[in-house]
Amino acid sequence: MHTELKALLYKAEDHYLSKSEIDTFLIEVQSLEARLQTYEFLRDREIEIFQPVADQLIQRFPGEDEAVLERSLKQWLGVMRYSAIAMLLNDSTFLQHRLLEWLTPIITARQTQPIEQELARILTNQLEKDLSEAQMILLQPFLTQSKATLLKKEAVVQ
Repeated sequence: MHTELKALLYKAEDHYLSKSEIDTFLIEVQSLEARLQTYEFLRDREIEIFQPVADQLIQRFPGEDEAVLERSLKQWLGVMRYSAIAMLLNDSTFLQHRLLEWLTPIITARQTQPIEQELARILTNQLEKDLSEAQMILLQPFLTQSKATLLKKEAVVQ
C-alpha cells in the first residue's frame, strides 16, 4: 500500500482527518488510480512493448549467441515488471530488495554489460513511444533506479 495512504490511515486511528489531510488523501488516491492504469497498460501490452525491443536488440548484436540475448531480454522483462509493481506501490525499496540486489551480481558475472546497456536504452525509447508522458513520469524513477544499479560502471568486470 502507498506509504502516504498508510500514514494517513494511521493518523485517522485517533482522530478524524482534517480537511488538509483529506485533500492529501484524495491526491494520493488519484495518484494510485493513475499508477494502476499505467500498471494495467504495461501488463496488457507487455508483448507489444518487448517485441520491437527484441527485434532491435537482435539487429544491434547480430553475431551474439541467441541464448545470451534471450536471457538479457528476460532479465529486463523482469526489470519492467518489478518497476511497474514498485511504481504501483510507490516504493523504491521494493524494487531494490526484490530484484536489484540479486540481479546486479548476475549481470556483472555474465559480463553482458554492453548488451544490457543497449537493451535498457532501446526499452526506454520504446516505453517513451508507448506510454503517455504522464505514465512515463510515473514509471521513470523506477527504471532510472534499475539502470543506475544494474549498469553502474564499476559493475563491469574487466
